[in-house]
Amino acid sequence: MEQAEIGLIGLGVMGSNLALNIAEKGNKIAVFNRTQEATKKFYAEAGALQSQIIPCETLEEFVAAIRPPRPIIIMIKAGDPVDQQMELLKPYLSAGDIMIDAGNANFRDTMRRFDSLKDSPLTFIGMGVSGGEEGARHGPSIMVGGTEESWKRVEKVLTSISAKFNGDPCVAWLGNDGAGHFVKTIHNGIEYADMQMIAEIYGILRDGLKLSAPEISKVFGNWNTGRLNSYLIEITEKVLAAADPITGQPMVDVILDAAGQKGTGKWSVIEAQNLGVAATGIEAAVAGRILSSQKAERVEAEKILGLPDTLAFPAVDGVAFLKDLESALLAAKIGAYAQGFAVMAAASKEYGWHLPMPTIAKIWRAGCIIRSQFLDEITSAFTKDPDVANLIVTPAFAALVKETDGALRRVVSTAALAGLPVPALASALSYFDSYRRSRGTANLIQAQRDFFGAHGFDRVDGVDKHHGPWGSGAAIY
Repeated sequence: MEQAEIGLIGLGVMGSNLALNIAEKGNKIAVFNRTQEATKKFYAEAGALQSQIIPCETLEEFVAAIRPPRPIIIMIKAGDPVDQQMELLKPYLSAGDIMIDAGNANFRDTMRRFDSLKDSPLTFIGMGVSGGEEGARHGPSIMVGGTEESWKRVEKVLTSISAKFNGDPCVAWLGNDGAGHFVKTIHNGIEYADMQMIAEIYGILRDGLKLSAPEISKVFGNWNTGRLNSYLIEITEKVLAAADPITGQPMVDVILDAAGQKGTGKWSVIEAQNLGVAATGIEAAVAGRILSSQKAERVEAEKILGLPDTLAFPAVDGVAFLKDLESALLAAKIGAYAQGFAVMAAASKEYGWHLPMPTIAKIWRAGCIIRSQFLDEITSAFTKDPDVANLIVTPAFAALVKETDGALRRVVSTAALAGLPVPALASALSYFDSYRRSRGTANLIQAQRDFFGAHGFDRVDGVDKHHGPWGSGAAIY
């Protein structure tokens, strides 16, 4: 029997859809699931694609069904289950075989797994896959980390199944060991920020302008035809237009305002802080989800504290204010992307990955959750200057920030005066204001640190004197 070009373990929602995508693109695939019933059900429902699928009942049979060197995608719950599955696989593998973790893994786990195999004949790929269930089935954005040799073994298959943007495949080898999973983590961090910013704009439209969900849907639909064109804006329009089949109310109005999270946003924040990069939009989004989950506490707090006295939304020109909201959201999104790319640039240096920033922007143009119109502009900006310190100082984005700055400032101040929380939008404004100010206020912090801890400081005049004349009460800790 003809051997499979690739194997896949884990026939859950993502795994089964990815397997069908692989088969549909003309690649023979062997599949295995811990429970045989799931494998049988998957194969039975594969229809015309059955001829491209080899269902296997045991790991030994599964490995034997794949052409060496064997690439094996592991699509199961992240963490310990992946390590356990790898240990079960190892006895059946041969030199050059590649285990591929395609889940939402912490890149540090990926680096550890890669390192654990360095003295063995086996190797490892950490593969970020974005696009959800639909992307897995019809074309995701794929971020690969591992050796270049192992990438070449899977390049043909992964290129065939990836999303395409104007014919360009949205898949790339990004570097060694954890590079792929790190980039996927930051993708998700930007996604968190983007979603939070959209939700804050929704809150202003709902609680400030008192628009209904269907009315807000039309606003987002209109914005999706312009510079905000993106997958998240597109689905926001659809979500707000949907009706609850039980009550007939707008679906969004009957959903509890408590957001879940699986960890990638938090990892993004932690790594940004470890690398010394400000990612305030992502931080605000993660904090926003945490606060949202504290529903019972918020209900009690409103009883005790009440809502701000300033809840009367100021009179605004409706048309002009909607334009301000659109521009403000664009500005804030630029800030989130700039922060995400800055984190990746720092990680690239820290871990020696040489991450190709233009390529990352390119493979995010289709298939992934944060795909948007201006990723083309980001690609262009990094192509012209791959080593630029920050996206917002490139000519194209500097012009956009200057153009939208006033709108963002007006929206944030209006929301604050009305008592409407906009932590991510406000963080973007503060980020811009802090980043472009050559003389900040940290000189006072340095003076304080020197006073109580004798930490020292540098002087603007370059004089070689690093402590202040604080007197006998200084440096007591």
